[in-house]
Amino acid sequence: MLKGLQSLIKWPVALLLAVFVLAGCQLFERDKVVGFDGQTMGTTFSVRWVDTNEDRIQMLRNQAGKVLATVNQQMSTYISDSELSRFNKLPAGAEMEVSAALAEVVSEALSISDRSGGAFDVTVGPLVNLWGFGPNGRIEKAPTDQEIAQLQERIGYQKVEVLNNPIRLRKLGQQYVDLSAIAKGYGVDQLAAVMEQNGINNYLVEIGGELRAKGVKPDQSHWRIAIESPATIERSVGKIINVKDTGIATSGDYRNYFEQDGIRFSHTIDPSTGKPITHKLASVTVLRPTCAEADALATTLMVLGEDKGYQFAKEQGIAAYFLVKADGKDNFIEKATTEFEQFVQAEE
Repeated sequence: MLKGLQSLIKWPVALLLAVFVLAGCQLFERDKVVGFDGQTMGTTFSVRWVDTNEDRIQMLRNQAGKVLATVNQQMSTYISDSELSRFNKLPAGAEMEVSAALAEVVSEALSISDRSGGAFDVTVGPLVNLWGFGPNGRIEKAPTDQEIAQLQERIGYQKVEVLNNPIRLRKLGQQYVDLSAIAKGYGVDQLAAVMEQNGINNYLVEIGGELRAKGVKPDQSHWRIAIESPATIERSVGKIINVKDTGIATSGDYRNYFEQDGIRFSHTIDPSTGKPITHKLASVTVLRPTCAEADALATTLMVLGEDKGYQFAKEQGIAAYFLVKADGKDNFIEKATTEFEQFVQAEE
């Protein structure tokens, strides 16, 4: 969540499709794109970088595997004895010493929650589970208003605190923290760290469609990323952008959902209502310096919708690209901030 190196590389479960277009006449004849793929966090990951040979592939594969296993053990709600799962099992008012990494991600999440007025809220997990999009598995019938109201009493990012000396998390109530909207992006950032720790400064790393790019390809051009269009059942390319030194994430409601009586329920839950979003925003792509921030902000804008989300992105100076459902099947309106347009125009 690569079918060989072609002019366009697609990850079957990715919301973003990476495009590697290598010029036939390269400035550095010996340089080429090398890499490896794997599985993590219930999806797939891909690591690509520019090198003169493939001697380091196995060593870097091992390092990446260890880093991703650590992130999973720290932040997964699907692993019963992960750090986060153990914290979630604590009673109200309890606290627990945690790794610096878990504290860092929770702090970033709480900061974005504050900035967005609660549109992003990592304590929305119980509602995500209630609607069948969490570790408890799918449901066939939408929950009742009473069931939703009962769980909303547990929602509130303000009731989770990050403390220091020693580093620990505290919950003031019966909060359940779900980092699924930021942890994958953080995992991408950790893959980027592996690259840079090994002196690699031209790379593109990806987990389930969330990416981080740095440097350039062998021909000195930017990495090219294709944003998927939700217009058809078959995956297709919507817009191609040229990027370097940035994290990229997309959130959309057209892949993960369930239907009841002809009504589609999105996996994106609005914390203010306790229900799936109902607006016309089909997907939003965000570019930020780190993939963790891009990941969280993509979800934030998806919750806010096409109008409030677009205004928030403009006010915050966020590079964002919105695809909004229009009248008629497979018709979409494009909206983008000025910051995003700079990536589209990078290499014309």
